[in-house]
Amino acid sequence: MDHIPSIRRSLQMLVLISLFVTAYFAKDLILPIMLGFLLALTLSPMGRALNRIGVPHTVSGFVLISVTAFGILSVVVLSAGTVALWSDEIPRMGIEIKQKLAGVSDAVETIRSASAEVEKIGSGEGFRPQEVIVRQPGLLDTAMDTVSTTGASLAVILILALFLLSSGQMFYLKLVQSMPTLTGKKRALQTVYDVEKRVSRYLLTIASINLVLGICVGLYLTVLGLPSAYIWGIAAFMLNFLPYIGGFGGVILVAGFSVVTFDSLSYALLAPFGYLALTMIEGQLVTPWLVGRRLEMNTVAVFLTVVFWGWLWGIAGALVAVPFLVVFKVICENFEPLHTIGNFLSAEQVRPDGTQESSETSSNTSSAGE
Repeated sequence: MDHIPSIRRSLQMLVLISLFVTAYFAKDLILPIMLGFLLALTLSPMGRALNRIGVPHTVSGFVLISVTAFGILSVVVLSAGTVALWSDEIPRMGIEIKQKLAGVSDAVETIRSASAEVEKIGSGEGFRPQEVIVRQPGLLDTAMDTVSTTGASLAVILILALFLLSSGQMFYLKLVQSMPTLTGKKRALQTVYDVEKRVSRYLLTIASINLVLGICVGLYLTVLGLPSAYIWGIAAFMLNFLPYIGGFGGVILVAGFSVVTFDSLSYALLAPFGYLALTMIEGQLVTPWLVGRRLEMNTVAVFLTVVFWGWLWGIAGALVAVPFLVVFKVICENFEPLHTIGNFLSAEQVRPDGTQESSETSSNTSSAGE
């Protein structure tokens, strides 16, 4: 009997590992489903608002998903031609960047040559293993596979979100009916409403902030004279959904393109510096002010979550990492055994008496089902 708790913990650890292994190998199936649920959570407050003025859930869901699909299609149509042209110009851009950064390249090449000489001395020249060249799929084949996979995933996301929005309160009612006790029914309903409220608020707020950031980046690069600046505005909007990674990647990409475009290296650096300044203003001032303490989370927890899901699922995993963390944090706050984890994930400071500095938690929790 004394070994039962340790056996239980071992089984829980095995189940957790099994879930992550399954998630790794079933990415193509699980990821669109998760994104479909997140999209439905984001749009559900607007669907309920339309329902309150007499619009049926089916109609409101169809309208919201149609608007979303139209927005995605517009972005693809606006950017596809320019991005395809740039992809053909990548070799030439690489040569131009190398020429303009010749001083830096020469220093790097010197270091590389010295390292190669040291390695050659250590390994000897007697035996040279036979090289095997593996031919990779052509660029066109890779592009077609990517487009078909992305299109299928996008269709699953939109259709699943449409079904969820059209069902109205059906899933909430099913959840309540499945709980055996009245306390369980209340807690489950409160948790679901809190998850919906917090995730939708977070995603809508972040999407609005990123939209404004994209407009500002596009206008700034237009003023500098960078061609097709609106593409970089769209890129800034999309990349900023990736915490930490997106802003840094955007700066690097803009820097490379501006170095190729402008003759003066000092003038070319204005583009990435301006991009960096705008993202820093957004990340340090605008987002904390608009998102608020209630939705703020421990920076270390956010970073580790992004790193983990990025390792597990790549860029798509980093994209869903923070919304997933928001959902997990809400669940932890609504179930007493998980309060310690929820407190660690929160950015709110805890006083010595155990209370939090912000009083929003109790007020928001009590109004979660409204």
